Amino acid sequence: MGARSYAASRTIDAPATVVWGLLTDSSSYAGWNRAVVGIEGQIRQGNTIALVSIADPKRTFKLKVAESRAPQHMVWADGMPLGLFTGRRTFAITDRGSSGCEFSMVEAFTGPLAGLITKAIPDLTASFDMFADCLKEAAESATRT
Repeated sequence: MGARSYAASRTIDAPATVVWGLLTDSSSYAGWNRAVVGIEGQIRQGNTIALVSIADPKRTFKLKVAESRAPQHMVWADGMPLGLFTGRRTFAITDRGSSGCEFSMVEAFTGPLAGLITKAIPDLTASFDMFADCLKEAAESATRT
């Protein structure tokens, strides 16, 4: 009880490697991702990044890049000790060969305190859709040039 999640997915007419390149280059986010106010740190497994989203521009989220398997899977995570509350954003890219790739992003909030804490988290639906739309636009533009 109390678990909450958000998701967005897009079919992208670009190779999975192009999409992966955009997702893992924090220095380029300002140029393509209107859903992110700012991001600092290298997006590499084991690193911590600092993310400010349009969903809550007054808050900086410190996220660990918990998993990274190029160019198809990445997880950003944060939470409280003992699993009392956990947030995990999972990115998945499925290569479709000449027809590009499928991109999906899911964020799930779980743990015994999830019901209480998620009440303070704004609805992320619009920012998830914007993130996915911006990624699609940037990846497809990069392959046209």
